[in-house]
Amino acid sequence: MARVKLDRIDLKILRDLQHDGRITNVDLAKNAGISPPPCLRRVRNLEITGCIRGYHADIDAESLGFGVTVFANVGLHSQAETDLVAFEERVAQWPEVRECHMLAGEMDFLLKIVAKDWDAYQKFLTNNLTPSPNVSVVKSALGIRTSKRAFGVPINADADVG
Repeated sequence: MARVKLDRIDLKILRDLQHDGRITNVDLAKNAGISPPPCLRRVRNLEITGCIRGYHADIDAESLGFGVTVFANVGLHSQAETDLVAFEERVAQWPEVRECHMLAGEMDFLLKIVAKDWDAYQKFLTNNLTPSPNVSVVKSALGIRTSKRAFGVPINADADVG
């Protein structure tokens, strides 16, 4: 995706929406220092250009019974583009995998996986991930606790825009 030219108003809108995706257009416009109609147009443009990819609720995993978070480093036998894409497409079908990052370095992918418990993760590992075509190694790290979760990117709406 090409970088989009943003001004201070766009950055304020993005910052506020990232902090509170349910903010009203009236409050969003007020914070940005513009009236609601142009604010709504800017939001729609930010959506069209892909700066805003979507909106979601931040769900607490444990409250729904997902007590285990595992970070799995996955190595593949082949790093040919077709094999990398095939693995990503397979991963996209597994609801337990919440994030998939391709890496440079010793491992090819880092997966964030949620499960009800350790046994459920082991079942996923042995039935889905490890026997997948082209998977050579999986190294699992059990998450103990999360001390920081910041979504999006650090937006400084007061910085010079260049």
